[in-house]
Amino acid sequence: MTTQPHSNLALYAVMPAAGIGRRMGTTLPKQYLTIANQAIIHYSLEPLLSHPDIKKVVVVLAENDCWFESLTIANHPKIVTVVGGGERADSVMAGLQSLPIQGRVLVHDAARPCLTQDDLDRLIAAQTPARGAILASAVRDTMKRGNHDGTIAQTVDRELLFHALTPQLFDLNSLRTTLGLALQQQVTITDEASAMEWAGHQVTLVDGRSDNIKVTRAEDLTLAELFLAQQQRIMQEVK
Repeated sequence: MTTQPHSNLALYAVMPAAGIGRRMGTTLPKQYLTIANQAIIHYSLEPLLSHPDIKKVVVVLAENDCWFESLTIANHPKIVTVVGGGERADSVMAGLQSLPIQGRVLVHDAARPCLTQDDLDRLIAAQTPARGAILASAVRDTMKRGNHDGTIAQTVDRELLFHALTPQLFDLNSLRTTLGLALQQQVTITDEASAMEWAGHQVTLVDGRSDNIKVTRAEDLTLAELFLAQQQRIMQEVK
């Protein structure tokens, strides 16, 4: 099989959206909660769909999902949907298996609506054939390690500590193979980078905006709304 130059490899995106989001305390999955009358997943998809280098976006849905098809963005020609699994890694794997053998793939959280095009461009530019890349923001707060009884065990040095963000970008075949092996061996996978790290691959940290938050709790919805409004104001001023 002929290997294509890195720059010519097709770029795809996978968005795991099969989660329930129990910590939000709502019956509606968090990706379908709305900000300014648009579902969170709508905002999360927009930067991927509008990027000229991304060929296809695979949205991985729960088997009983009855919400996505009602969204206007669901009709976008770049979007295809597949059914996911019980855990995030299972859903990502389902998305990867629907794509061609060769290529590059971004994985982005459905509940991360504040991704900017600048961050996306810098991530794509940073990834190489030998290394994947993820958006990450440096830890600014004092970090504590806790005990099981709710007390502090120790203060952790925050130097060289980062919050892992998404998207995360890897060679498609490498991620699919590595994630498949990790799932077979029941390795704990918290994000795609953790699977690649487990297999010994190096991953580049790309400085990402701290407002690229994941909506996990009720208060995050308010923050996301503020960040999106601010981003929109800045874009209008630039125009």
